[in-house]
Amino acid sequence: MTETPLFLTELDQLPDGLLQLNSTELISRLDGPTLIHLDGERKPALFLSVLIHGNEPVGWDAARLLLSQRLERHGALRLPRALSLFIGNVQAAAANARHLPDQPDFNRVWPGTEASASPTLQLMAEVVDRMAQRGVFASIDLHNNTGTNPHYACVNRIDNRFLHLARLFSRTVVYFVRPTGVQSQAMAQLCPAVTLECGRVGDRHGIEHAREFIDACLHLSELSEHALPEQDIDLFHTVARVTIPEQVGFGFPPLDAQLVLSPELERFNFRELPPGTPFARARAGGQVEVRDEHGRIVTDRFFVIEEGELKLREAATPSMLTADAAVIRQDCLCYLMERYNQHLPARH
Repeated sequence: MTETPLFLTELDQLPDGLLQLNSTELISRLDGPTLIHLDGERKPALFLSVLIHGNEPVGWDAARLLLSQRLERHGALRLPRALSLFIGNVQAAAANARHLPDQPDFNRVWPGTEASASPTLQLMAEVVDRMAQRGVFASIDLHNNTGTNPHYACVNRIDNRFLHLARLFSRTVVYFVRPTGVQSQAMAQLCPAVTLECGRVGDRHGIEHAREFIDACLHLSELSEHALPEQDIDLFHTVARVTIPEQVGFGFPPLDAQLVLSPELERFNFRELPPGTPFARARAGGQVEVRDEHGRIVTDRFFVIEEGELKLREAATPSMLTADAAVIRQDCLCYLMERYNQHLPARH
């Protein structure tokens, strides 16, 4: 894949009329990835990234709602804390796509990625370097997801400040180290960082929940280092990522394919499933690939084919299962998790 060169635009104010545009219209005012620094009473800034995936508009919808409300209420932004807003893949947003065919996934090419050097990787490194120079209070990356999932937060470090930030959004928190190259892993080198999963595209509750969270973060003076009580959080650890190999055909009933996925898969999300739970009907060559958090293939640990069905071999809790075949092919079938509350840290 030959990537189109990208250039970071950096601004110190919102372009006129930007808040009136929805995510598909931003391309009319922005040339590409744009970092906008907005002044506030406190510093350093809260870093907020939106539209890292072009078809997940919740971040932009929440940010423009919050900023529009402040302008309407005060006649100026008058932010309680400075805000650095990174608007990511406006080209993909215009096409309502996760990313364009000639682009990498914008959430797999941040510093720490295992991907080879590319213009997009260089741009994301520039964003991180710029925020390191300016200083940053905390980082938020906002996403929609396609399956039936609760609103939840993800962290890449088991650290009380990170967990308090995540818990401010949801008691359901997921700790993961793979995939690499995600925004929150890169920003975790600078400050407490979270990725927020805000439900399906168009869900008004998801937009309002994200807006409330951004507003709450802008009003924080610090993030506590006190330990969270175990009863106040449901912490999960992602132990494996499940994909369908490119050569394996799959689909949902009534489609006939090597893997015919259960139409009930989405209801498995965040449920602790016992061994023997069926995921799909399997014909010759129908198989998934499972890699653990170290990148090792562990398919046989988690799945077995019995009597023509792909079944869990050991208990696990899946997340991000979806009935969207395009998302499954572009990203993954799901992640598998374990309960992790026993790893909550004490006070630093």
